[in-house]
Order: sequence, then structure tokens, then C-alpha cells
Amino acid sequence: MTLANRNTSTMLLSSLRTTIFCSCRSAGKGFQHSSRSPQLRHWLVNRGQSTIAGEAGASSAAAASRVPNAATNRILGRWLLGCSGLVVGAVVLGGVTRLTESGLSMVDWHLVREMKPPQSRAEWEAEFSKYQQFPEFKIMNHDMTLQEFKFIFYMEWGHRMWGRLVGLAYILPTIYFWRKGYFTRSMKGKVLGLCGFVFFQGLLGWYMVKSGLEEKPESHDIPRVSQYRLSAHLGSALLLYCASLSTGLTLLLPAHKLAETKRLMQLRRFAKGTGGLVFLTALSGAFVAGLDAGLVYNSFPKMGDRWIPDDLLAFSPPLKNLFENPTTVQFDHRILAISSLTAITGLYLFSRRMMLPRRAKIAISLLAAMAYGQVALGISTLLLYVPTSLAATHQSGSVALLSLAIWVLAELRKIPK
Repeated sequence: MTLANRNTSTMLLSSLRTTIFCSCRSAGKGFQHSSRSPQLRHWLVNRGQSTIAGEAGASSAAAASRVPNAATNRILGRWLLGCSGLVVGAVVLGGVTRLTESGLSMVDWHLVREMKPPQSRAEWEAEFSKYQQFPEFKIMNHDMTLQEFKFIFYMEWGHRMWGRLVGLAYILPTIYFWRKGYFTRSMKGKVLGLCGFVFFQGLLGWYMVKSGLEEKPESHDIPRVSQYRLSAHLGSALLLYCASLSTGLTLLLPAHKLAETKRLMQLRRFAKGTGGLVFLTALSGAFVAGLDAGLVYNSFPKMGDRWIPDDLLAFSPPLKNLFENPTTVQFDHRILAISSLTAITGLYLFSRRMMLPRRAKIAISLLAAMAYGQVALGISTLLLYVPTSLAATHQSGSVALLSLAIWVLAELRKIPK
């Protein structure tokens, strides 16, 4: 290329660059001038405001659709597991209170006033004086000292305060989570039912205690609460625990995608029946405790020298023996315990022949191991004449066994459609 041609090309490029630059500046000035028009400026402002409002509404709708979500479900699941743990504490503490014969030491019931125990000696003597007016002191503890009374009083006071703690653990977070919008419609019904059940449980506890404070001139037996009311009180606590634990596990544990085969449906029904049997066995323990039936026959596997004792049907009508005859109550508890062990063993063996997720296999294996441990605890408690520590451990074991049964059911549950 010659020098003249190069100069010509350079001049053309320079002219083109200058033309484009000047055109852009003119367009910019024109736009600025036109934007000074009031009508155009007003239109642009309205357009921007509507766009911002639309984006804000869309983001609010998206936020609303995210509550409840996986994160809130984890929070609710952990809360319900914590509540179920507190219920276990109440059950265990109630059992210890029963075993130490402390449950009738507080003869009044006040929701707020009794939260503060006696402080001065005068207050303790006044509380002790009220206790002395009731059958337990007159018949069984007439030589009790003030110091001994303080022990049983604090046992019952601790149990009642724990019950109030359980109530607050359910009610206060429910109010908070409700306001935050964490609950679905179905969860709202569930938590309202749980809170109502906590309130009912407190009333039932006092109704149970009242049965042991009543004067019975025709009887000189050791004063005790009604075994019917005791069983209702324990049964309602176990129902509250089962509902809380089951709901919590459902929120926390993702459901397995299991093929709905005939064998799986059989296993699921088997697990439900076994769980019901475990619950019934634990409930029958309340009748054993209420009648002190664990002290009637302290031998195993026979009851005394016989497989079936002579006084099994000593009461009339025969149906009365199931709930009021200590021999029959202990016999029934043994039969239910052995039946539960057999059912759990069968469930374990049946599950071994199936392809199940790892978590489900672990749950069923732990259930089987706990069942054998619980039976060993029960037999030891019986043979050693019901020592307090061992009896409390046995009662705690029944709750642990029930917990594992609920876990198994949670692992085998259907995926909601």
C-alpha cells in the first residue's frame, strides 16, 4: 500500500469517529431536554413507582409462600421433641413420687400460690399441720417428724413444678410460632390439641390426688390414690408424649420412598399392633403401682408355686379382678409384657427378610434389644421386692420402649400424596 493511500484511510477513520461522537452528544442533549417535559417526567416517576411496588409485592408473596418451609419444620420438630422429653421427665418424676409415697404430702392445689414452698419454720409447721388432718398421716405416718415431712413435700412440689414447666414449654412457643406463621392448617389443630391436653393433664393430676385424701371410715388400709385415676393420669401423659414425639419425628425425618408392596403393608400393620401392645403394657403398669401389686408374688416365672395362682378370680363379679385384685393385675402385666416381647421379636424377624432403609433397620433392632432389656429389668424389680431405684428405671424403660416403637412407625410411614 502506498503512502498516499495510507494517509487517505487514516483521514476517513478520523472523520467517521468524529461524526459518531458528535451524533451521540446531540442525542444525549436531546434526551435531557425532552426529559424536562413535565408530562414525560410524571410518567417516568409513576412508572418507576409501579415497578417498585410490583417487585415488593412479588417478594412479599414469595416470602409468604416460604412460611412454613423446611427450616421452620425443623424448628417445630425440635421444639416438639424437647416438649416430649419434658413429658418423660414428668412421668419418671411422678413414678419416683409414687414409689417414695410422697404424692399426698401437698393437700391443696393452687396454680400460682403453691409455686413458692414454705420458707420459715412457722410456714412449714402450718403446712405440716394441714397434712396431719388427712388419712395418710393418721394411719401410716403418725410418727413422722417435720424433717421427714419436708422430704416428701419437696418430692411432690418438684413434680408439680415440673408439670407447670411442661405447660409453659407447650403454650408459650405455640403463641410465638402461631404469630410468626410457622404452622400449617393441620399443625394448628395438632398444637391446639396438645396444649389442651396439657391443661387437662394438670386437672386430672389433682383429681387423682384428691382420691387419696378422702376419709374412708370403713377401711384401715394404707391410703392411696385410686388406681383408675392413676392409670388415667399416666395414660394421658403417655398419649401426650406419643403425639408430641410422633409429630416431631415426622417433621424432622424425611419419609422413605418405599414401594407399596404387600409385605411392606403387612409390616406396617404389624408395627402398629406391636406399638399398641407396648402402650397397653405400660398402662397396665399403672394398675400395678396403684395397688402395690408388685409386692404380691415376688417369684418368676411361677407366681408362688403355681403357674396360675388360686386367688386369680377371688373378687366378684369376675370383671372386677382385672382392675382391683392385685394378684390378677400382676398376672395381667406379666402376660402383656411377654406378649409384647413376643410381638417385637416377631417384628424383628419379619423385617430381616425385607429390603428396608438403614434407619428403619436400626430402629427395629434397637426396639428388639430394648424389649429384652426391659423384661430383664421387670423380672429383677420383682425378685428384689421392688426397690425404688430399680422400679423407677423399669418405668423409664417402658417409656424408652414406647419411644422406639414410635420411631419405627415414623420410619415406615407412607409418603403423603
